Amino acid sequence: MSDACGSLHRFGTYFRLLVCTAMMVMATTAVSPSQLAVAQEDAAAEFADDVPAVAEPAAEPPAAEPAGGGTPPKPKQSLLGWVISSLGWGYLAVFLALSVTLVSLFVMNVLAARRDTLCPQELVDTFEEKLNEKDFQSAYDMARTDESVLGQVLSAGLAKLSRGYNKALEGMQEVGEEESMKLEHRLSYMALIGNLSPMIGLFGTVHGMIAAFQVIALGGASPKPAELAEGISTALFTTLIGLAVAIPAIAAYNILRNRVSRLLLEVGVTSENLMSRFEDVQPQGAKK
Repeated sequence: MSDACGSLHRFGTYFRLLVCTAMMVMATTAVSPSQLAVAQEDAAAEFADDVPAVAEPAAEPPAAEPAGGGTPPKPKQSLLGWVISSLGWGYLAVFLALSVTLVSLFVMNVLAARRDTLCPQELVDTFEEKLNEKDFQSAYDMARTDESVLGQVLSAGLAKLSRGYNKALEGMQEVGEEESMKLEHRLSYMALIGNLSPMIGLFGTVHGMIAAFQVIALGGASPKPAELAEGISTALFTTLIGLAVAIPAIAAYNILRNRVSRLLLEVGVTSENLMSRFEDVQPQGAKK
């Protein structure tokens, strides 16, 4: 009995829906599109409870990517590898050569700027002792075999002492200037590296920026960020390495130059003081 009642109820519902739909179709010729839309909404709202809901098809799950397919993740690059790839082998070789040369020059100049190398106190005491003993030949031999700048200056003065005190001073000044020039030339290479390194870094900066703008020009509206970053990295790293080499080079050059100048001045003063006892020596064969 209940099944019959339910069937009659559903039949009545479908019949009313069919009648309503026929009436709307007949009225479409007399009503405007807006009124038709309102009527359809009212009919749908009225019979929404009676019409059985139609289940929507379930969304298909996304297909799983194949185990071996797709682009593998890019391995992370170390900081050192990034620096090397950004600099390039050309700039890396140039900066490495400058760095090794700078370290070698620094060690050589530090060893040459010592007091024992330029003006050893032991030589001063021993030489003065020989002069006090009137043992001029032993003093000359000791000064000539000594490798310090003071020893070379004193031996040159004693060698020309027979031609007069003034000639002895001239010989000492010539040797002193020659030794000073050698030290200054060796120091000047450090200053040269300090001046060249920023210039090479600036050259790399211009090179990297040109490469970056070339990527923008050829890439159109959407250049690849990775390719654009390569040129910018080259520009920044060459500048950084150039300054990192130049700053210690210039600082070491100025410090060592001041030290060498002070020690050479001390050599000149000490040598003149030691040779001052020969001021009355006249050239051999000169008339008294």
